[in-house]
Amino acid sequence: MLFFFGYAAACRALPTPPMPRTVAPAAATRIFRSEEELAALPASERIRYRLVQAERRYHANDNISAFVHEGELAELKAEVATKLQEVLQALVIDTDSDHNTNETAKRVAKMYIEEVFRGRYVPMPSVTEFPNVERLNELMIVGPITVRSACSHHMCPIFGKVWIGILPNEHSNLIGLSKYARIADWIMSRPQIQEEAVTMLANELQERVRPDGLAIVMEADHFCMHWRGVKDNESAMVNSVMRGAFLKDANLRREFLSLLPRKSN
Repeated sequence: MLFFFGYAAACRALPTPPMPRTVAPAAATRIFRSEEELAALPASERIRYRLVQAERRYHANDNISAFVHEGELAELKAEVATKLQEVLQALVIDTDSDHNTNETAKRVAKMYIEEVFRGRYVPMPSVTEFPNVERLNELMIVGPITVRSACSHHMCPIFGKVWIGILPNEHSNLIGLSKYARIADWIMSRPQIQEEAVTMLANELQERVRPDGLAIVMEADHFCMHWRGVKDNESAMVNSVMRGAFLKDANLRREFLSLLPRKSN
């Protein structure tokens, strides 16, 4: 016992070694690389390098198309397929003799890059805008727009409907009905959580249309609840964003909400 206390006291008397310095991931990567060095890196590392150098965020629901150069999506798709093949191997699936999974890694990589998460890698779709010549100022509603996304927590599908209410003014830009669907698809085609997705859609439309009032309601089924976890097939999530006149005028808000059809099972 005396030896233990003596040893402990001696240890306390020793100088404490300095803690290792923690370097933020962005700072650690902020080094200059020549074009030749960048060309030797995998596509994902080149894209990430540009993002870090520009001090740009690249979360799951961010659009990073400005940092993807021509031809790199094909490289990225091949890189993702290679990594997914490793996932299948880690799941102990014999993809060599199993004809059902022989090409699964390539199919899933194509689905992620070109479809399910396409909104991360391609620019905003072109949208033709028209001046409000007739000075329209009455409520208009677009929807239901079918949207498909994926939960960023479990990568499970999200299927839903979006309704958009617009109260234009004489300075608003009017856009075609199909363009609302294209913008919604571009926003939703990323790993998302619904609350953030609706806000991102509202921000995009507010900036583009500049209405007096903007309202969005989204109702969606989340397969992270249906397929796993509680496995509740009846639950859906509904959330809304109200801007401008919809936020201030309770009668306008009620009119908009009353015109939305209820979910039918």
